[in-house]
Amino acid sequence: MFNAEKFLNRCLMSVFGALEKFGENAEVLIIDNGSTDRSREMVKEIKAPKNVTVKELKCATKGASAVRNFGAEKAQGRYIWFVDADDEIEKNSISLLIEKAEKSEADLVMMGAKRVYEDGHEDYLSAVKAGSPGYKSRFVRYGAGPWQFLIRREWWLSNDFVFREGMIHEDMELISSLILYTNKFASVDKPLYIYCQNGESVLHKSKWDGHAFDIFSALSGLYERFEKAGAAEEYHDELEWFFIWNLLIDSAKDFARFPEGKSGFKKSREMLRKYFPNWRKNRFLKEKPLKLRLYVLKSYFTF
Repeated sequence: MFNAEKFLNRCLMSVFGALEKFGENAEVLIIDNGSTDRSREMVKEIKAPKNVTVKELKCATKGASAVRNFGAEKAQGRYIWFVDADDEIEKNSISLLIEKAEKSEADLVMMGAKRVYEDGHEDYLSAVKAGSPGYKSRFVRYGAGPWQFLIRREWWLSNDFVFREGMIHEDMELISSLILYTNKFASVDKPLYIYCQNGESVLHKSKWDGHAFDIFSALSGLYERFEKAGAAEEYHDELEWFFIWNLLIDSAKDFARFPEGKSGFKKSREMLRKYFPNWRKNRFLKEKPLKLRLYVLKSYFTF
């Protein structure tokens, strides 16, 4: 948590509600990342269910990456779930996820998520269906957040997974590569996580933040992970599409919003020329509607 007083009670009540009927002992780590509001006082006032051990810890290093790395190291449970302080989880989420993980002996269980916007409208982020044809291909190009997974802690630690610190888009560098390290993947395609779109969160700021250019370092890091695993050629088309989506569609929106972001278009062109010079022939791009394909071309040739 960092200055989460507006959301913290809602978040923790949802977590405690999901654990209350769980039946087994559970652990909730509330990790403060230098809050200056009432967040820490609020933690002391909250009452947890009897089967839940609550530990408030302080992470000295700034940023979500540092908090997640710190939490994974300090956790004692069989499984870990990274929950952001401004989000919520559904009441039956933990029971469903643990049951799926235990039955399938999964290292990684992906769930669906409901994305809720400040104006009240919602959409749904589906889970990759485990065992379906081409599920690993879809996983690589999906672009999920770390909160969309229940993770077997021993597997996570044994592979030395860490989020790179001091940047945003840190999850992008790691998450899409996780499927390379396990065949024990399961999914629950139900909206078990409620992803609340906070207008002033790290990824939704109203003012320009130079960390938006961390996208380039994150994508380079992801490609290096696939190269190191000897999988860059096998997943060439998937990685190419992932680069197209994140550079020419998603990040392009931020680059266009702010004068300081305009140079991002040039950086995107340079990155695509370096890694995927024939990106316009990408098979996943060809499957998209004409309107989206034209938008991608416009983003590439802008500025």
